[in-house]
Amino acid sequence: MEDSQTVTAADLQLMQGLAQRVTAVRPDLVNSGASIGELAWTWGKGHVSDGGSWLRRLWFSGDAPVSWGWVCLPHRVRRSDGSVKDITSASLTYQVHPGHGELTDEVIDWYASVTVGIERTVVPSAVDEFALKRWAAHGYRTDPASLGDTGSWTQLNERNLDDVEQPAVPDGFRFRTADEAGPRAAVQAHVDAWAPSTYTAEGYEGVRQTPPYRSDLHVLVEAPDGTMAASTIMWLDAANGTAQFEPVGTHPRYRRRGLGRAMLLHGMHLARQAGARHMTVACLGAPGHPGARGLYYSVGFRKFTRDAPLIKTQG
Repeated sequence: MEDSQTVTAADLQLMQGLAQRVTAVRPDLVNSGASIGELAWTWGKGHVSDGGSWLRRLWFSGDAPVSWGWVCLPHRVRRSDGSVKDITSASLTYQVHPGHGELTDEVIDWYASVTVGIERTVVPSAVDEFALKRWAAHGYRTDPASLGDTGSWTQLNERNLDDVEQPAVPDGFRFRTADEAGPRAAVQAHVDAWAPSTYTAEGYEGVRQTPPYRSDLHVLVEAPDGTMAASTIMWLDAANGTAQFEPVGTHPRYRRRGLGRAMLLHGMHLARQAGARHMTVACLGAPGHPGARGLYYSVGFRKFTRDAPLIKTQG
């Protein structure tokens, strides 16, 4: 493969395969954004609108990828409220198999080669001491945006699925699958929860076409008036018997009614029926962002690992 090309569906499958292999041996080293679910969600919803600003490189041992990098270059995004946001820095999602740590320097050098003169960010795992030393050696430092009580770093939470509480929704509410709700309602549920959002019907169709998406693991909560009050997608990694919630959202008008909690419990039962023994979900980890973390803790999740946001402002 060429050193730098835009990201294709075939590339995505190779990246997901490496994520599965790393999960099997060192799940704590799966970098932020590099799990099979995060990769699927990012690619599915954005490859049509943002794919022109994505570059990738893959490194192989024989026929198997052992490292990859996915760069998002500066670009402009349009959001559901009509606003436009300019992304002015570059960001890197990457993964290196723990048996090939020496490739970290090649990833860093490649990233620099395609982002000359642009501010660069990256989020390796906070427990990957070797990688953190290599990034530091190349001039990367802790991103100031991640500091303090309202820092923007992400933690990954986990729990097993041996004993999951039965869900209960208020009278008049009911669980729906994405097929039952329909495409328009599924898109609106996400936009309502995350407004202003870049999600569109086109993005949703991309998500539906991206493995391992399953409509029966895409769950919504319908309110008595027909509004989709909450929604989530579960991404099943069948090879490792684990699944991930991404995204999770509740309509502002329906928050603090226990709907998110009920939906997560219902989702875990569905994931277990699909073959998962273990579940993960990510959230902001800084003290000033207690909402989602408290919700996940209330259904049995606990912190597993976190990312370490880094930045290089010049060079």
